[in-house]
Amino acid sequence: MNSLQDNQTIFALASGAGKSGIAVFRISGPSATDALRAVCKKQLPEPRRATRVELIDPKTEEVLDDGLALYFPGPASFTGEDVVELHVHGGRAVIAGITEALAAIDDVRLAEAGEFTRRAFDHGKFDLTSAEGLADLINAETAAQRRQAQRQLQGDLGLIYDDWRERLLKAMALFEAEIDFSDEDLPPGLHEQVATQIADITAEISEHLDDKGHGQILRDGLYIAIIGPPNAGKSSLLNRLSRRDVAIVSEHAGTTRDVIEVHLELEGYPVILADTAGLREAQDDIESEGVRRAEERADQADLKLAVLDGATWPDKDKKTMDLIDDDTVTVINKSDLMGDVTSEHLLISAETGDGFDTLLEVLKREVGERCHLSASPALTRTRHRSALEDSLLNLKRFPNSPETELKAEDLRLAARALGRITGRVDVEDVLDIIFKEFCIGK
Repeated sequence: MNSLQDNQTIFALASGAGKSGIAVFRISGPSATDALRAVCKKQLPEPRRATRVELIDPKTEEVLDDGLALYFPGPASFTGEDVVELHVHGGRAVIAGITEALAAIDDVRLAEAGEFTRRAFDHGKFDLTSAEGLADLINAETAAQRRQAQRQLQGDLGLIYDDWRERLLKAMALFEAEIDFSDEDLPPGLHEQVATQIADITAEISEHLDDKGHGQILRDGLYIAIIGPPNAGKSSLLNRLSRRDVAIVSEHAGTTRDVIEVHLELEGYPVILADTAGLREAQDDIESEGVRRAEERADQADLKLAVLDGATWPDKDKKTMDLIDDDTVTVINKSDLMGDVTSEHLLISAETGDGFDTLLEVLKREVGERCHLSASPALTRTRHRSALEDSLLNLKRFPNSPETELKAEDLRLAARALGRITGRVDVEDVLDIIFKEFCIGK
């Protein structure tokens, strides 16, 4: 991907592809205003004021559309460069015509995925955590995901990491002053002051990491695996929870062979609900693979929904019972077939809906506890967690390092790991990965 060394002007369709009422083209770079003049034959509009223009093909002067143009002079623009937006009608022929007209202009080319946001980062408009927050905001499907992404986009998470890094750098300065000027009259207690600061930062990072993965779960969606013996009603329960027939329901055992996943929203939180094969001794190789996948999903799930069969209660399926733990909600389906037998578990009927409202409330509570937004911004990516763990490792090594020079190196490595998260140090190896997550035009 291009960086600050690329002086070309880029353009792209910033709105969604396909036919629409309005389409928006974004142009950024040193020739953005020249491109605007080429396709509208008018004087440059006033900054940040929508101006009606007739858009033409600069080669044939054929009229392509009648739309609006906006001009955002750098550095007060999204990318920090001169930016032009063209708001046109969203028909495919109009979009194709304007795309061809812009691509034919000298020193103007089609943007790569995420290149506008990459240029904004290169020009210091925001740090890497904010850029990732923007990507998450674009992909947000629930209210909770939107709120988390907004906080990260606004820089809340980056401020925490930058604060730790700045405090580490100050501690390093004090520590190295004691090394370099040991013969001078320095204020007493510098070493103890550094040790206290490092202990405080170590404790804060440890607490930040000990978040049970709430931020990442919210970003990716809470994974719930429905497990249980064959014919317990797992597929019927999936259909009722998703409010549509996504799984085949049959009286024949072993109908579900593969994992069926459905994306839902519970109380504003994203949920991935997975129906799995019935747990039993497999009858053939295909069912054996289905059972293996069911057990694998159960092991990976953030929450399990164990479904027992009310028709055979109080007999308990051993394979299912072995998978039940503290992260399991256990229900007995076909409660209308249980007679007078009682149970401490939640009784439901996927066929009639009995007990379903109670089950929903239980699931909402369990999902909320695992996804809730805390007062402090949460970790959202594995990249952040890995860098924080690297920083923490060096901070914990600091008190026990035998040599003064090694202690200084521990602090330097810890600060560098924090800087990688926000992009305050050289992070060229991760930039392309981050910005390729964006769509063209962003």
